Amino acid sequence: MIRAVLSALMAVVALVVTAPAQAAIEIQEVTSPGGFKAWLVEEHSIPFVAIELRFRGGASLDAPGKRGAINLMTGLLEEGAGEMDSQAFAAAREALAARISYDVGDDALAISARFLTENRAQGVELLRASLVEPRFDEDAIERVRAQVISIIRSDAKDPEAIAHDTFARLAFGDHPYGSNPNGTEESVAALTRDDIIDAWRRVIAKDRVHVAAVGDITAEELAAIMDRLLGDLPETGAPMPGPAPWLLKGGLTVVPFETPQSVAVFGQPGIERFDPDFFAAYVLNHILGGGGFSSRLMTEVREKRGLTYGIYTWLADKDHADLVMGQFASANDRIAAAIEVVKDEWRRIHEEGVTEEELADAKTYLTGAYPLRFDGNGRIASILVGMQMVGLPIDYVKTRNARIEAVTLEDVARVAKRLLDPGTLHFVVVGQPAGLEASN
Repeated sequence: MIRAVLSALMAVVALVVTAPAQAAIEIQEVTSPGGFKAWLVEEHSIPFVAIELRFRGGASLDAPGKRGAINLMTGLLEEGAGEMDSQAFAAAREALAARISYDVGDDALAISARFLTENRAQGVELLRASLVEPRFDEDAIERVRAQVISIIRSDAKDPEAIAHDTFARLAFGDHPYGSNPNGTEESVAALTRDDIIDAWRRVIAKDRVHVAAVGDITAEELAAIMDRLLGDLPETGAPMPGPAPWLLKGGLTVVPFETPQSVAVFGQPGIERFDPDFFAAYVLNHILGGGGFSSRLMTEVREKRGLTYGIYTWLADKDHADLVMGQFASANDRIAAAIEVVKDEWRRIHEEGVTEEELADAKTYLTGAYPLRFDGNGRIASILVGMQMVGLPIDYVKTRNARIEAVTLEDVARVAKRLLDPGTLHFVVVGQPAGLEASN
């Protein structure tokens, strides 16, 4: 019954929250007695709260020679805690209709929690146990280890995964960004329980946590919850890995793989989030390849020439590196032509900039679509904690669209010349491409 109630509530949360979010959401900064900080949006019309936790560092904090340990550890956080084994923990979460999910990437370990107000206290205790008292039972370790190895084996047969892993390895070398957070079959198979405990201590600590909450909760209640959830964590975790070197030169790498369609991942150095030109770069990327069917690359590569079903670019703003990235797939006998079109368009926008119409259309879309992101408690909480991770000010939600509107045609032209350098663009192609010769 409780689960049905929660599902019904979540189905209408977007209807309640989105309307005020489009006008303006009121974000409070909350500081707990224990010194933890959070951003909060109160919304008391539905008895439900979303809490987001982020621990900075993520899988990049793996110990040397222990690649995949933090990923495996993250998968074990819901496999028993305190006096509860895996089955008991799952049963307790089910009984409360609590939704708690754990994920990890290069730069953060993310925890998303959804609780009904009536049993929020019990849900918080369950989440706390998983953070402070994870069991890491041997049977759970072996079960999750097998799942991770299965994913690794699957990725080894996936051209897209191979392309991304190859690009990362070539670009970043021995930096943690240069290898898959899942690890390898060999590294994961060799991990011990002690390695997993060490991984837990490396990333889940007070000095790297960010918190956001949205829903039926007050600032005083959130402050108490933060101290209860986080107060018994270690003070510090492992040091951050530091800046990632950029090792790639412009050119082409081909990874032979038996498939009728090749996958291309391409990229070059990007722009820092707090660079004065970032918003111009953001608009530029939308016009170039980030704008879906309206982008230049989609028009030139798909619509005009039929060389791909889809092509996209994005700004990858990582903690220790910044990139402009892109991806598409094409038939083996057509991918060479598609790559030439991408290069030509990269060069054209670098030299000529964009048109007034393209700029106006991009601004209209980017400012109009932004409020639609705030479509529920969970989405808002995720946005707020992401803002903290990046270091954005608390009023960013209110000022962001004005920064987009302030971008001029001259700004985009200047940034295109600065950022989009055809000579540094590197392609990694996985498949059996005809007419392509690797340059390195």
